Amino acid sequence: MPANLTPQYLKAGEEYKRAQTPEEKLAALRQMLALIPKHKGTEKLQAEIKSRIKKLREELQESRKKGRRGPSFRIPREGAGQIVLVGPPNTGKSSLLASLTKANPQIGPYPFTTHQPQPGMMPWQNVQIQLVDLPPITESYLESYVPGMITAADAAVVVADAGSDEILDALEECLGRLERARLFLTSWPDRFQDADQDEEVARLGGKTLKRAIMVVNKMDAEDAEERLSLLHEAYSKRFELFPVSVTTGQGLGELPDRLWQLLNAIRVYSKPPGKPVDRDAPFTLPAGSTVMDLAELIHRELAEKLKNARVWGEGVYPGQPVARDHVLHDGDIVELHFR
Repeated sequence: MPANLTPQYLKAGEEYKRAQTPEEKLAALRQMLALIPKHKGTEKLQAEIKSRIKKLREELQESRKKGRRGPSFRIPREGAGQIVLVGPPNTGKSSLLASLTKANPQIGPYPFTTHQPQPGMMPWQNVQIQLVDLPPITESYLESYVPGMITAADAAVVVADAGSDEILDALEECLGRLERARLFLTSWPDRFQDADQDEEVARLGGKTLKRAIMVVNKMDAEDAEERLSLLHEAYSKRFELFPVSVTTGQGLGELPDRLWQLLNAIRVYSKPPGKPVDRDAPFTLPAGSTVMDLAELIHRELAEKLKNARVWGEGVYPGQPVARDHVLHDGDIVELHFR
């Protein structure tokens, strides 16, 4: 029986030939195994790929035992905040990144296209929000550096595939693998911190809770609404679901607003005494920050000399003098006074 290998499989094979590190080779082999037609004519080839995967995994495990670490990535935080895109393979994370930013990630109709973190800057009003597309996550595939990058980020977006019949199984694998890495993603971390509210929360002991929403991509696919209903039934107590389609543009106009809210941040404008305010370059701080927090962000040494401030904005009359512990709000204008 002929193998009848698809163009997608052959492209994955080229990726394997070009791979330079064991990790890249392993990712490419997994692509090949996922894409190869499953019939009698490919049984020998499937066995060969599985053998290569097993050998590479053993080599990587041995390498780690000897202290030689795999690749490590760190994407410096830029803009108003950093949000990572996580999810199972082939959910359209890279396409979502490309549609919201000027980044040009590798995009393909096959799983494991993303081999390393890909950042991009998304404009929102007068600030920029950094989005980082991370490699996909399955039951057996989680890059060692990914949990650390999720922990370090300000928030996360779980991307689901409304075009796949395997949507629930894929998400269960992805989120379960992160839980074993001691990470629990949810839209309402405060709700899950109280174990008395839900018996399920008892399993969260020692895990890092990270604020996240679930973006349901490919809403243009056939039966997408039915799969969205299944997601609501399975995950509405844990995640806010945000349906979008990169293909048709559904939801993409509203998504940046929601991502800004996800950061739980505020914009504050610094005004030098006697000079006009510059509204083109706000400082961004976590919600609940004070005048002192703003001073430390501008310059730590100057913060030590901070006396008080005048504020124009929410809850104050224009130019009202305030103490260093005054809590700021989004859009406030602050004039700092030093000793």
